[in-house]
Formats: sequence, C-alpha cells, structure tokens
Amino acid sequence: MRILFIHSDFIDYRVREKAIEGAEEYSASEERIEECLVAFISVESKDDRQVAEKAVNEIKDVANKVDTRRIVLYPYAHLSSDLSDPDTAKSILSMIENGLRSEYEVHRAPFGWYKSFTISCKGHPLSELSKQIGGGEEEPEALKKETTLKTYWKILYDGNLYDIDVFDFTGHEKLRDFVNYEISGTRAVVDVPPHVKYMRSLEIADYEQGSDSGNLRYYPRGKLIKSLAESLVTNYVLDYGAMEVETPIMYDYEHPALKSYLQRFPARQYTVLSGDDKYFLRFSACFGQFLIAKDALITYKQLPLRLYELTRYSFRREKHGELVGLRRLRAFTMPDMHTFVQDMETAKDEFLKQFKLSISVLKDFGLDLNDYEVAVRFTSDFYKENMKFIQELGELVKKPILVQVWEEKFFYFVLKFEFNFVDNTKKAAALSTVQIDVDNARRFNITYIDERGEKRYPLILHCSPSGAIERVMYAMLEKAEFLKKEGKKPVLPFWISPVQVRIIPLSEKHMEKSNEILRMIESAGIRVDIDDREITMQKKIREAEMEWIPYIVVIGDREVSTGTLNVRDRYRDKTREIPLSEFIEELRNCVRDKPIKKINESIFLSKRVKFV
Repeated sequence: MRILFIHSDFIDYRVREKAIEGAEEYSASEERIEECLVAFISVESKDDRQVAEKAVNEIKDVANKVDTRRIVLYPYAHLSSDLSDPDTAKSILSMIENGLRSEYEVHRAPFGWYKSFTISCKGHPLSELSKQIGGGEEEPEALKKETTLKTYWKILYDGNLYDIDVFDFTGHEKLRDFVNYEISGTRAVVDVPPHVKYMRSLEIADYEQGSDSGNLRYYPRGKLIKSLAESLVTNYVLDYGAMEVETPIMYDYEHPALKSYLQRFPARQYTVLSGDDKYFLRFSACFGQFLIAKDALITYKQLPLRLYELTRYSFRREKHGELVGLRRLRAFTMPDMHTFVQDMETAKDEFLKQFKLSISVLKDFGLDLNDYEVAVRFTSDFYKENMKFIQELGELVKKPILVQVWEEKFFYFVLKFEFNFVDNTKKAAALSTVQIDVDNARRFNITYIDERGEKRYPLILHCSPSGAIERVMYAMLEKAEFLKKEGKKPVLPFWISPVQVRIIPLSEKHMEKSNEILRMIESAGIRVDIDDREITMQKKIREAEMEWIPYIVVIGDREVSTGTLNVRDRYRDKTREIPLSEFIEELRNCVRDKPIKKINESIFLSKRVKFV
C-alpha cells in the first residue's frame, strides 16, 4: 500500500462518471471538507488485513502529528503500478475507515469513479508525507535506514548554523520550499510541472506507452538537445583529467561486493533473470568503474586517478506515483566520474574543485547559483573534524544552504553535496552532486601502492557535475516557465537550441538569397533552417516564436539588395538590423567553446514530420 498525505485547508472533489464496473454506489456529486488530513491511497496486489491495520496506525500517527481530528480517505490509483483487484481494494478501504471512525471524523471519497478535485496544502514541513506499507518490492537496507536514521536539519549562513524554525527565509523563498520538500520526505506527484507541457509542445520527449513507466521517447529535437548536453559535460570532465571508459549495464546479483553495495545505496533496482541466474540493471557507473579499478595496477604516482562514463542508461525503479516528465525517471543518462585519492585532505581538495566544476557546468546550461539550492550532508563526526571546510563551502556560494547532519554513518559516504532545482510546483530535484566514499575501496578490494611499496585503500569521490542529463533538460524548461511568469520570453541557451536561426523568405523569389544566407550561416557551425511553407509570413513568425527560435530572419527585397538583415532577437526581445557578416561573427562567438552538432531534421519546414 502507498499513501500520500496532504494536510489541507480544504479538499473539494466532484464525482464525474464511473471508471470501472465495480465502482461503489454513490449518490452525491460533490463534497468539500475543511481543515483535514487527506490520505491518497493506492491499495496494492499483496495488501491484506494486516496491511490495513498498519495503515490505520500510520494515519493516526500523522493525524496526531499535524493535530487534526478530520480525515479524508481518497482512493488514488496513480501511486502504484501494482494495484489490487477492485473488490479487495474496496474491502481494505472499508477496514481502514472502520478502524479510524471511533477516534476521528472520517470522510471517504468513492472508489471506482473519475473525480476532479481542488486541494489547498498548508505548506508546513509535515503537510506532505508519503508512506509505503507492506507489499511492494523489497527495499534495500539503505532506503529503510533513510527513514529511521537520526537526522538534524540546519541552515548554514555566514559561517553559522541555524535551526530551521528560527531562520528568517525572507528573500530566500525557494530555499524555504526546498527545506519543506526535504523534511516532508514525499516525492509523489500532485501537480504536473510545466516542463511536461513544454517537452511535448517543443517536440523534445514524451511518455512511451509501450515501455515501463519512467522510460521516455525522444524526438529528433530532444535527441539533439540531449546529445549536446552529454557532449558538454563529457568535454568538461575530460578536460578535468578523467579517462573515459565503458562498462556493462547489468551485473550479477550474487557477486559478494556488489550485493553488499546494493544494500548501502538508497535506490531500488530492476532485476533480470537469465535462466536460473539473477542480475540487476545498474543505477550508476560505480559497479563497472570499481571493478576496473580493482584489477588495475595503481601507484601513488597516478593519484588522483579519475575514471568517467556517461551511462546511457542507468536504471532505478522509482515509485510509480513519483514519476513525472523529465524530473524523475526509471531510465536516465548519468555522467559519472570516480576519483581515487590517497587521504582525506586530498579528498577535500578534490571535493572543493568538483564543487566549483559543477557550478561552471550548470552555468553553461543557463543555470546560475540563484537558480538552484545547495544541500550539504555529512555525519556528525565528520563535521566535528572538518567544521572550517563545511563553512568554506557556504562561503563559496554566498547564500544560505540546507545542512543535513546524520548522527551515525550508515551510507558509504561521510560527506556529499547536491545542487537542487526547485520547480514551479515547489518540488525539488537534485542536479550536480559529489560524495566522499570511505567504504567501497575496501569492499571492492581496490588498492594502490604507496611510497613505501605497501598496499593502501584509497578514498573515492563520486561526482556527477550536472546530475542526470534529463534532469538538466527539466531544469532548463522549468526555468523558462519562471521567465515567462516574469513577463519575459521563455528561452533555452543558444548553443543547445535545436534550431538557432530561422530564415523566412517573403516569397518564392527570395528563396535563392535565403539558401545562400543559410549556407553562409551553416558554415559557421550554426543550426539554421528555412520556412518555405505556403502560409502567411505572420503565421511563420508566430510558429517560430512558439518554438523558441533564438533568431528569426525575414528575407525580402531590401535584404537581397543591401545584405543587411532584419533580425528578431529572442534574448533581447527586440528586432534589430545588422550586416550579415557581423551577424555570422556574433553567432560564431556564441558557440565558440560549446559542442556543435548539425541539425537532425530537414532544413526545409515543408519536408518536416510533425511528431506531436
């Protein structure tokens, strides 16, 4: 069973029509409940009376914590892909209702109907919570431990640690939203974030109904954006000194070191059966790179040693109700670098460099420090020994950051940071991250030869300087929506825009000049196309604006005779005149140090396929 709790000012729902034949009888069409705890519930295939009893206790516990005596039970199939049959679900929901009635005022939305609802979430740290009770797939020990590990939440600012409830978040509203999101622990989707609309309307990506949930299809423009992003991050990492490798996507479930690591990594695995053998799909490049390092002859002279792979793909069986768009997937592309170092001082030095590297990478995606929130997580012992180092991280970003302190070490790392993007629905997703791993060298028997010829275990830094490529695409699209809300035009960075310049000839007689200009712009490494369709110029311009084309160039008699272009500039939000040679030089400067790829559709719009 999966439950999403929302502590609400109110919920207002309307019953529309029956969704299944076994729908409960229900006569009212609408109900509004004020000041209540709403429990959205998915009853799963393995759920039984014992699970129902556990659910009653969980609901009571949450209701007491948020201090409410009014509960709404709302059947909600979207939290799970492993649903029970309708009769079992109705029976278990009735058990839960009966178990609560003696102590609470209970309302239950009818099962088996299409319903619309409006809900007002109170917005405090406990107003959104998610629970999994019984049933479902077995979770790694790390995921179970994550919910019970004693944690302290603080804000680090100007070198001082503040309690969450006393820190003044004025001017730091996104940090406050991030704090609430983290402390609540819920990742379930209630509102669809705006980037989902954009990933479809811009023909970037879409859900693939023929695959498992959380696996997307990418259209030509989306594939181009994704490929450019992959190249940018890979170039950064190779320039940083990493060696690129390639490793398998599946591994032996019974391999001793791998099996132990699975229990220390907070992620759910896909499992694959091959005859009688059981394998799991990788959720990072750790396994392959660790096994390479284990077999390598490494001396202190080669340290720091950096291995890198862009995993296409990594797999995690995220909860069904948490999957949405590009924000949370089950198959994703992860740039993954591991750095092997001699000692903690070297590890801290690398950590700091990779922190700065990550800032630079995100900046090229149009994401500045004010676009994301920083979280630093560490054990209490690490903090006691490295307080000044933690303060230095805060000084680097010059803004308050969220700190999570674990009272004991359970995971393989003692320190990590993440850059987290808070989107338009006030949900967050981690982008860049670096961890200092103190366990896995010994677990995988990775050694190096020190100055005295003795074998030593290195420390390992796990670094993804951008986070999953799909997450970066999500963040860019969500930022575009923020720009729109500010009255600006939504845009992507120029170097990653699928089409960078669109040429619009006024008539057929201007096609020859348009083709000539296209060839000149194209020779500078710019992706340019021509709208040669037999529609009005106004419609062509309007559609180019809807596609977020950075520069629109209309070619008429004047442009043919003078060589001066009339350019609609999306970034400056104005039209300007510029000589063709100057315009090409300006475009060339925009992509000078960025990956360049050719347009992967026809350059003529009349020959293009419409995918969405």
